[in-house]
Amino acid sequence: MTSSPRPGVSTPAATPTTISHPAHTLLQRAHSPDTASRIFTDKVRNKPLLLQPTSSTDKDKRALRRHVRLRKKEYHLRKRKPRPLSAKEKRTLGVFELRKEEIKYEIYQKLHDMWNGYMLEVLGYTTKDGKTHAGGAQLNKTVTAQGSGSLLASADFHGALVEVVRAKDVGKIGCKGIVVRDTRYTFVLVTEQNEVKTVPKKDCVFRYGVEVPLSNGQTEEKKTVVRNDGAGRKEQEQPVDDNNEMEIEKEESEGNKTRTLVFELHGNQFEFRPAERASRKFKWKVTDYL
Repeated sequence: MTSSPRPGVSTPAATPTTISHPAHTLLQRAHSPDTASRIFTDKVRNKPLLLQPTSSTDKDKRALRRHVRLRKKEYHLRKRKPRPLSAKEKRTLGVFELRKEEIKYEIYQKLHDMWNGYMLEVLGYTTKDGKTHAGGAQLNKTVTAQGSGSLLASADFHGALVEVVRAKDVGKIGCKGIVVRDTRYTFVLVTEQNEVKTVPKKDCVFRYGVEVPLSNGQTEEKKTVVRNDGAGRKEQEQPVDDNNEMEIEKEESEGNKTRTLVFELHGNQFEFRPAERASRKFKWKVTDYL
């Protein structure tokens, strides 16, 4: 059994639902209600929301930052200079130790020849490429304390053939060999008997020579004595005797057209490393300790 509405009584109409959204409220201020509802439905309510996946390793920001950091670290390590070895590491690795098969005098004779050419260049007898100057005029030059004293004091002695001529320890006198290592306080020599000897610089006087080729017009024999007080040198011509501290001998032989410049070196005034001597200013000192 159904009930029908009473005649004369009207049914209330359905009220439209209102949209409570901030965007719709703002749209109603600028547009009519129908236009605001249409724009809200198309642009806001039915707008698709696209979500990007976050599980992809290629676009992971954390992995990207780590990759960039490692690349920067690798670049700096490649450009950075290696750290030099400490004294303990050098002793452990045996950097300065000579193996038994390397202790041969014939091996270091070529090093001595290279050193002789180096000294000729230092003293100004030859050019950088090992050739003599035009005309050979420089081969007749005289070595003086003012002109060559500082050059000789700062020269490198690796490869020099040195001999101990005076020392407080008489057992060191006569020791002769090629310098294979020049430390602050010692010379390490390889002798003609294929032996390695360490000679202290203190209280020792060393003698070494530089062979200079003779020019075509030089035939006479001359001797010049140069006295050495410490690192400085004074040159004067006088008869050569056994008491001279430095001699420059100019000799000529039939088969070997060279003359030998002989120098004496006081070890007490030479207790410096080769790298330190290159930029050090030497002073005159007393040499009456022997």
